Amino acid sequence: MNPVIPFTGIIQGGLQEGLQITLQGTIHTFANRIAVNFQTGYNGNDIAFHFNPRFEEGGYVVCNTKQKGQWGPEERKMQMPFKKGTPFELCFLVQRSDFKVMVNKTFFAQYSHRVPYHLVDTIAVSGNLQLSFITFQNSAASVQPVFSTVQFSKPAQFPRTPKGRKQKTQGFQTAHQAPVAQTIIHTVHSAPGQMFSTPGIPPMAYPSPAYPIPFFTTIPNGLYPSKSIIISGNVLPDAKRFHINFRAGSDIAFHLNPRLNEKAVVRNTQINNSWGPEERSLPGRMPFSCGQSFSVWILCEAHCFKVAVDGQHMCEYYHRLKHLPAINSLEVAGDVQLTHVQT
Repeated sequence: MNPVIPFTGIIQGGLQEGLQITLQGTIHTFANRIAVNFQTGYNGNDIAFHFNPRFEEGGYVVCNTKQKGQWGPEERKMQMPFKKGTPFELCFLVQRSDFKVMVNKTFFAQYSHRVPYHLVDTIAVSGNLQLSFITFQNSAASVQPVFSTVQFSKPAQFPRTPKGRKQKTQGFQTAHQAPVAQTIIHTVHSAPGQMFSTPGIPPMAYPSPAYPIPFFTTIPNGLYPSKSIIISGNVLPDAKRFHINFRAGSDIAFHLNPRLNEKAVVRNTQINNSWGPEERSLPGRMPFSCGQSFSVWILCEAHCFKVAVDGQHMCEYYHRLKHLPAINSLEVAGDVQLTHVQT
């Protein structure tokens, strides 16, 4: 919601066929040009689709691709679908062979893929405009259980709950009244099928990409079954370790501690300043790497935390502090730079 321009944000799970990206905002009256880039990483050297309306020479739109810092041939559409000082809705639909672009619900252009769209993991918006929000939706998705679709353009891979364990779903609303929003940048409210929080409590998000480390924030009303926490960032190039702590007062209910120098992810609980037994086992390889971006999704269930990294299940951690509402603050510290936190 209302991201600061210029804005750069991670697309959780990357682009997929059928994904629809919608931006709503207003062009400034003094606008010269604006740009929306679908790119790989933050540096802007690899842009799969550069959509660039220019308010000059009567107005036109440039589309292009940049590979390894080099622009390809421009495609120009000698029309200007935007008006200065007027609200707009800009929609991109990812299809197998191209991007389709709609402006104010009217088809405007299509742009054939020059590089594989699945390489895109970042969206960047710049220029003389103000944005109200950016949303991602899977236009082909049927209604699915919400927890399996939130925040990922492909469902996070969590294992099934073992038979005999009944999952509680208090505070958990189905999405039958609204489209299933699969990725949210800076949290779009999807009422009435609101996804994350209990009724009447909107999800919290932070519009600035700059987060101080160590980072502390509250978890409104504490944890409950179906509550999701999203933490995205970059591991520093020379990182040794960082940690994510869920706190209940002075106790640490869940300590998630990637140790790059040990190629391990340690999980633990600290009660009365005393650590319990560590858990280290992983189903696959170490999911964090020095100098690489990551997105951690932590889903609180009645009996455990489920942790996914970059859309893939990493571990379960059974609650040792069982009074979930008391777990009401989040801490991130160590050799990491944060780009997005959603509580």
